[in-house]
Amino acid sequence: MGLTNNDIFKKLRVAHKLRDDDIVKICALVDFKVTKSEIGAIFRSEDHPKYMECGDQFLRNFLNGLIIHLRGPMPEKKPKKKQD
Repeated sequence: MGLTNNDIFKKLRVAHKLRDDDIVKICALVDFKVTKSEIGAIFRSEDHPKYMECGDQFLRNFLNGLIIHLRGPMPEKKPKKKQD
């Protein structure tokens, strides 16, 4: 069996030493609202009654926010000048 989205999310959290507050702020960078309780539910064990699966959209938004958090926002593209 391969890695689930929950496994990937947990590994990223540990690798980047992120707390729940950090994850909420990272998701806010891409206008994705998430609560601490939702994050807690994702990190619970699978046999816990309040366990929640990490969906593709949740992980995608977190990864996009993490890119902005680590690299900064993407700079504006300048239009190329025409040469005659």
